[in-house]
Amino acid sequence: MRALDLTADGPALTAALIDVPSVSGDEETLADLIAAALRDLGHLEVARDGDAVLARTALGRDKRVLLAGHLDTVPIADNVPSTVDGDRLYGCGASDMKSGDAVMLRLAATLRDPAYDLTWIFYDNEEVESSRSGLGRVARNLRHWLYADLAIMMEPTSGQVEAGCQGTLRATVSTRGRRAHSARSWLGDNAIHGAGAVLRRLSAYEPRSVDIDGCGYREGLNAVGISGGVAGNVVPDECSIEVNFRFAPDRTVDDAAGHLREVLSGYDVVVTDSAPGALPGLQEPAAAAFVEAVGLTPVAKYGWTDVSRFAAFGIPAVNYGPGDPNQAHTREEHVRIGDIVRCERVLSYYLS
Repeated sequence: MRALDLTADGPALTAALIDVPSVSGDEETLADLIAAALRDLGHLEVARDGDAVLARTALGRDKRVLLAGHLDTVPIADNVPSTVDGDRLYGCGASDMKSGDAVMLRLAATLRDPAYDLTWIFYDNEEVESSRSGLGRVARNLRHWLYADLAIMMEPTSGQVEAGCQGTLRATVSTRGRRAHSARSWLGDNAIHGAGAVLRRLSAYEPRSVDIDGCGYREGLNAVGISGGVAGNVVPDECSIEVNFRFAPDRTVDDAAGHLREVLSGYDVVVTDSAPGALPGLQEPAAAAFVEAVGLTPVAKYGWTDVSRFAAFGIPAVNYGPGDPNQAHTREEHVRIGDIVRCERVLSYYLS
């Protein structure tokens, strides 16, 4: 595998990262290349925790800024290797978030006398359940590496500051019936038919919108999966609906779970995974200074990101990176080349 060239421009480096497949759980090769490239720079302390790569300066500055990005992608959809069409670079992870990783690597290579001490964290397993998160593992094993005055998550934001994040909760809702031979269905009670009442409640649900620090968060409650059935000649006695609740960061996980059980009262609701949201925190001086440097009005982050982990540690954190979040996880995923260049320029200005 060819070594990463950190002297290449941001778009070329993004393409090189895309061309190294790194689906969640298979980030080792890319982590090896990034660790080697950062060590070769010679001016950074570099550490490894599993397939997470950490690097930092020790310049004695008064403040420290941390930049973080995940290495993994969702499963490849015939979109590796990368391709270029006009001003767009296509490939799995182009937007979410190898373009952000490329900007981080370029800054690590080019900022030799920054205004702040800097920490870079490239981590594994962000696109899967939170229990597997590489950043969560770093928080347990190397917590001191996460201390900073500001954390910037290089998630795709189209070059805007996206503040805070939604919380997320997954649950299963079960309906039960009575099994019978389908030729004598009147002797049974079809649990799949019973799921229709649950689906009608979800379809009729009116999501709440809430303004926090000038950022508007809209909630969403959706069925995302359904399973049931025994055989082609059996009336099923069990059906399970998977539900995902994206909630505004003014709710705790317990609040969100309570609200879900209220909406689906009368049914068996079991929470299977959850992660809290993060309030915008834009009143924090470090976050406010970064917003001023970007020069655009912040907006709410739709979706969950690891700003939540930093918020739990009391560290101000924002989302900011190249790429359109609407392109994330699509077969046609791409990033505009100019967005990569602009993001690097803004961050270099802010950090210098």
